[in-house]
Amino acid sequence: MGIAQSRAARARNGCLMIARIMTEQPIALDETRRFDDRISRTYDFLADSSEHVIRDVGIRAIGLCHGQHVLEIGCGTGHGLISLAEAVGPTGHVHAVDISPGMMAVARTRVESAGQRNVTLTIGDARALCFRSDVFDAAFLSFTLELFETAIPQVLAEVRRVLRPGGRVGVVALAKESATNAMVDLYEWLHRHWPHVIDCTPIDVVRVLQVGGFRTQMGDATAIWGLPVVAAVGLKASDGAPEFPVG
Repeated sequence: MGIAQSRAARARNGCLMIARIMTEQPIALDETRRFDDRISRTYDFLADSSEHVIRDVGIRAIGLCHGQHVLEIGCGTGHGLISLAEAVGPTGHVHAVDISPGMMAVARTRVESAGQRNVTLTIGDARALCFRSDVFDAAFLSFTLELFETAIPQVLAEVRRVLRPGGRVGVVALAKESATNAMVDLYEWLHRHWPHVIDCTPIDVVRVLQVGGFRTQMGDATAIWGLPVVAAVGLKASDGAPEFPVG
């Protein structure tokens, strides 16, 4: 079997793994997909006006260069894809994964309108990425990782797998902090009662990256509608290099 055939076979196997996971856990995925599809045409109005500033901070924090290959997980309507594509330039490439065909349709229109030819869109599950190991220089997740709750370790294990040694992952997420306020309490109450509408669970971003095997550094912290948000970067160490906590 030639190199191209071998790569195609591995990609097919990865896609079959995605299909198996989606079959084993259809209810949660179907509900998430249906909700994302319903809001795909209004998502920018509902959320992007408040999310774009910290998202751009997170993209800058992973320090992309021309010619690099980057993966965005949970690309949504594609605003981040434009910034990522510009950062890696025409000699680099951006791959994007999202579970929602509706979101992907909006993202595809946005990418085409921007004239970006170095972006590939794939509908898939972040818990079983349809990519070979050690192929990306960086990965990026914006208001996505916290959606996975108990599956966060599985997602980060897949991110580590597809990153090259020395690769970076940038995460922008609602942050879990010891101090709360009225908005945080209200948000958490709404999440408990309507988890498929208020779908993000605040997480300790730096801690989950460390537990996932990344060397971490804190980025910027801000608040959106009174809710704390953090942008952090994790580094996949070279094989055999020790990991270390936040310095």
